Amino acid sequence: MAIVTAAEVVDLRFPTSAELDGSDAMNPDPDYSAAYLRLRTSDSDLVGHGFVFTIGRGNDVQATAVATAAERFIGRDVDGLCGAIGDAARELAWDSQLRWLGPDKGVMHMAAGAVISALWDLRARRQGLPLWAALLELEPKELVDLVDWTYLRDDLHPDRARELLEERTAGRAARLDARHRDGLAAYTTSPGWLGYDDAKLDRLCREAVAGGFGLIKLKVGHDLDDDRRRLAIARAAVGDDVAIAVDANQRWGVDEAIDAVRELASFDLRWVEEPTHPDDVAGHATIARAIDPVPVATGEHLANAVLAKQLLQLGGARVLQVDATRVGGPHEILAMLLLAAHHGVDVCPHAGGVGLCELVQHYAFVNAVAIAADPAPLVVEYVDHLHEHLAAPIDVRDGRYHLPDAPGGGGAFRDEACATFAFPDGRHWASVGAGA
Repeated sequence: MAIVTAAEVVDLRFPTSAELDGSDAMNPDPDYSAAYLRLRTSDSDLVGHGFVFTIGRGNDVQATAVATAAERFIGRDVDGLCGAIGDAARELAWDSQLRWLGPDKGVMHMAAGAVISALWDLRARRQGLPLWAALLELEPKELVDLVDWTYLRDDLHPDRARELLEERTAGRAARLDARHRDGLAAYTTSPGWLGYDDAKLDRLCREAVAGGFGLIKLKVGHDLDDDRRRLAIARAAVGDDVAIAVDANQRWGVDEAIDAVRELASFDLRWVEEPTHPDDVAGHATIARAIDPVPVATGEHLANAVLAKQLLQLGGARVLQVDATRVGGPHEILAMLLLAAHHGVDVCPHAGGVGLCELVQHYAFVNAVAIAADPAPLVVEYVDHLHEHLAAPIDVRDGRYHLPDAPGGGGAFRDEACATFAFPDGRHWASVGAGA
């Protein structure tokens, strides 16, 4: 019988600000970072991996929160935890001491998500399966029972969620075969970081087209005249057959967003992402009505499934963008996928940042095979940074994600990455004299 023996958390930070990779109107100089958890067990070959993504300063706070959330499972039986992960998730979510710091939002909520992700990584590794396959092994009722429906059942009752999954079972085998054959479409944000000069923007746009991407995304929101100029460069580079989305990263107020999108709509926008504060679901609905037919896309900063429910109820988004580490773990992501299917909204996951592509691809494939009514319009974000530091990097070819086959959830970092980029004592940070 294996037990959990330790919860090791590493403050990993990568110096992406040096080249302005990841720069946008709200985050001009991010250092992509991860509060990285390894759940050790008495079986030395069995380790569960999970993390929370941040952008540098404050990652130490997130790492402390992950350690606090994980410590309750030290000494617990691995069979019991992996066999009842839904119970473990509810145990964390309803801990009154931790919940007081949220509830269901912020540093502690994301920390709980990292712990539940690590437990699922343990379970999938024991099964010898990638996470997407471990989830697809579950019956509809088992998937539904993972979700905490306390605040969601007024919109989507768990019985209806189960029916929705059962309705999708008829075509699951064919959809899975298609995913094995064709993968899932990716879109790339790599050309569009706000700090890149015009020549780099033009070059990366052309490289994206050559690489098979049918959709690119540009960051906007710092200056409207600059946004127009950069969009003109991008449109000239990619031509009329490649779609362009824009992402304001929450930079605008509601009226400002409406005015800006109307100014930029002539570039034939696939969507406008995060046009205003992520909690302002009513504001998103106002924007969505005003800028139609340009779709609103949002979700990477939604703190929980309750906000996603409200956003969808009000018609505030035609594209929902789940993030793999913002909410309370796989079960809350599953809830958001089910809510989106219930409302007829496509899920196109957020995946910028270190390791997020590796994590979120599993949920994207589960959605495409078992939940979404139509997988054809689904796309998954891709950035080309830092994948070499993951133990099982993504396989993106010809503008498409291909099914991962390595056991686990994709959140394991290489030992060399930890030795080099642990903050502040890893080799890189020690060499540059990192400050707090």
